[in-house]
Amino acid sequence: MNVLIIEDEIKTAKELKSLIEAIDSDIRVIAILHSVSSAVQWFKENPSPDLIFSDIQLGDGLSFDIYRDVKVNAPVIFCTAFDEYAIRAFEANSIDYLLKPIDETMLEQSLGKYHRFKELFENQQAQYQEKLVKLLRQMDTKYKQSILVYFKDKMIPVKTGEIRFIYAENGLVYIHTGPDQFTSQHTMDQLEAMLNPQQFFKANRQFIINRDTIQNVEHYFNRRLFVKLNCDTPDKIIVSKIKANDFLQWIEA
Repeated sequence: MNVLIIEDEIKTAKELKSLIEAIDSDIRVIAILHSVSSAVQWFKENPSPDLIFSDIQLGDGLSFDIYRDVKVNAPVIFCTAFDEYAIRAFEANSIDYLLKPIDETMLEQSLGKYHRFKELFENQQAQYQEKLVKLLRQMDTKYKQSILVYFKDKMIPVKTGEIRFIYAENGLVYIHTGPDQFTSQHTMDQLEAMLNPQQFFKANRQFIINRDTIQNVEHYFNRRLFVKLNCDTPDKIIVSKIKANDFLQWIEA
């Protein structure tokens, strides 16, 4: 872990460096800067460290000027002899505010806070990346624009946008477009994979429904959901309690 120290008192800076490295041998203090101007120049020429320990009152101004003049992405632990800057500190990437003199216990607590923040952030980033990858895969998937169905002795294409719901019964699968009903040669699982999941939801083993046909949703027995469409269906559409939360999230997406 790379740490930067901004402190105008050389002795204090060296003592802080020794304390930090004594607490965690994985920490490497990559630089000690003594002024606003030198810190601004350093950030312009170097990537941000993992963590910054910063005094506030420096010889050529307040360290807040650094974070105003250059973009700094790293979290900051402010170390100062004055308590009147606390509010401003937490407006400048601060995760902690230590009053001098600083001892080992204070530093351990601050570093612990940094690691907790870092873990939380990384977990959120991982979740975000997972959702992003899933979304990109959905965007990249070529869903069917039409599906071939049987009609008497012919096969005709039905546009997926015209499908109100799909219903399975006695081993057969029927595609309903409103006034018409067609028999499909595909299974429910195959049709589910062909259709855009942003538009269609497999409510249960019998029904795949188009979100545009949903009229209302009611709570049903045992924490299940009853879905009413704006067209007649051969049976009630019941969403199990296991799928209920996914279904409600899908509706709101």
